[in-house]
Amino acid sequence: MSFESSTAKPPHKNEHLKASSDFLRGNILRDLADHSTGGITEESAQLTKFHGIYAQDDRDLRNERRREGKEKAFSFMARVRVPGGVCSPGQWLALDALADTYANRTLKLTTRQAFQFHGVLKGDLWRTINGINRALLDTIAACGDVNRNVMCNPNPAQSALHAEVYATARAISERLLPRSRAYHELWVGEEIVGGGEPESEPIYGATYLPRKFKIGIAVPPSNDVDVFSQDLGYIAVTDAAGRLAGFNVTVGGGLGMSHNQIETYPRIGDVLGFCTPDQAVAVAEQVVTVQRDFGDRTDRKHARLKYTIADRGVAWFRGEVEKRLGFALGEPRPFAFTSNGDRYGWTESHDGRSHFTLFIQSGRVKDEPGYSLRSALREIALVHQGDFRLTANQNLIIANVSPGDRPRIDALLRRHRLDTANEASGLKLNALSCVALPTCGLALAESERYLPEIVAELEREFAAAGLARDAVTLRVTGCPNGCGRPFLSEIGLVGKSPGKYNLYLGAAFDGSRLNTLYRANVVDSEIAGLLRPIIQRYAAERNPGEHFGDFTVRAGYVTPTGTPRDFHEAKASA
Repeated sequence: MSFESSTAKPPHKNEHLKASSDFLRGNILRDLADHSTGGITEESAQLTKFHGIYAQDDRDLRNERRREGKEKAFSFMARVRVPGGVCSPGQWLALDALADTYANRTLKLTTRQAFQFHGVLKGDLWRTINGINRALLDTIAACGDVNRNVMCNPNPAQSALHAEVYATARAISERLLPRSRAYHELWVGEEIVGGGEPESEPIYGATYLPRKFKIGIAVPPSNDVDVFSQDLGYIAVTDAAGRLAGFNVTVGGGLGMSHNQIETYPRIGDVLGFCTPDQAVAVAEQVVTVQRDFGDRTDRKHARLKYTIADRGVAWFRGEVEKRLGFALGEPRPFAFTSNGDRYGWTESHDGRSHFTLFIQSGRVKDEPGYSLRSALREIALVHQGDFRLTANQNLIIANVSPGDRPRIDALLRRHRLDTANEASGLKLNALSCVALPTCGLALAESERYLPEIVAELEREFAAAGLARDAVTLRVTGCPNGCGRPFLSEIGLVGKSPGKYNLYLGAAFDGSRLNTLYRANVVDSEIAGLLRPIIQRYAAERNPGEHFGDFTVRAGYVTPTGTPRDFHEAKASA
């Protein structure tokens, strides 16, 4: 179905841009060759997202450069597609070297198990993307109106099951890649060959999807990928022998919204049905084609799959998917989640191999005085014979360490003080943040740079109440687009303006329930004081095993979200 005939309203301008882009080529080459500016045109900035690239500028320097009559301090963010978050030590070393040569000497591990480079200048962009490709990785579809990096539970203690689930993640990712050769022509050096068959996108069509699309695979009892936040989720179901029997399929999750616009809201996915492992790729393709044909192409704030399902209903959506599949989905099978965090330190799998999960605050891999994290991981990568696994919580697993290699890896971890997660608070180990300022153009407030401060303040409150070791999820984002999944945290801080945040409470610790707005426009210096009496009551009145988010609901501080308005207005009784 073309976007022209899918609605009586005029399509969004991005639909015309995609349609006329010659399958994502546009004028990107022309803009990259323009040495009169460090930036690119708005049209090219939209198209480069499909190539995994965001045009940005240093917002810390905006006012100074404006006063000096200079253009913005433009740079680019490049996101590496890593299905399931698995890479080799050699690939880690290659990306580490690129960060030194072309970026800001840091690697960012994202909440979608991907790498990001920040601060890449326009003149270095081609060499950066080409270098990523030479490491046998790429940035294809890491952004844009397509399926993005497919997430997968790292599952280090269940090696055989992880291998099956990871294979599914890679197969889905490969099937849903754009087929345009534009990426290879622009960034890899593939020659443009004329006169062949007309180019086409068999799944996406010339206008791709109405908006971005996200997929994640969870393996109970861990919901570390926050499967209910995904447009399309898979929940692994095992048989009596612990083998993969198939997946419960969820649809319609998504966390982005806009402040004060009640027609926008976060939503958790619905369980659609059950599929066998060999059906998973076909299910993904047909879910994507239904959204391609019925998603809203007139209003990008209403264009995600969650709105398609909210408008049309799950029953209709299931029927449409099954019609295209040619078979019916099975009925959902029982499952249970207990957490959505990571397990730190060493774990062992049944094959005798060991895995070390390393805590990395905000996923920022960098060297700083007294803590040379990036240098340490480079040393480990030089001797590690297994693989690295990026977690959905911005942490890193040094995976598949053989018994013979473990003493050497362990010695490096101790020497560089990377084995200290047991000294950190339960709050710190379960905290996430997006990048926000100074590079993100959408940020309204600080996030990554603010996280250490708010963590330290709240750590003092929890410690004073005797709860220093208790696991509580805290997520901070600079805006309501939801990159750090703040609406699924027990304490969520969403940037409203510089130094001010909306405070959300009451999500489930296992990621199965959204939180609710408790206070709007809270000044950052007042957040800890506002939470102090709640934390003290929690310590005194909680039931055995009761998590903080559940207590805030039971104690009446917030009520479970009932309508989209709950994300925009705090209850009068709060």
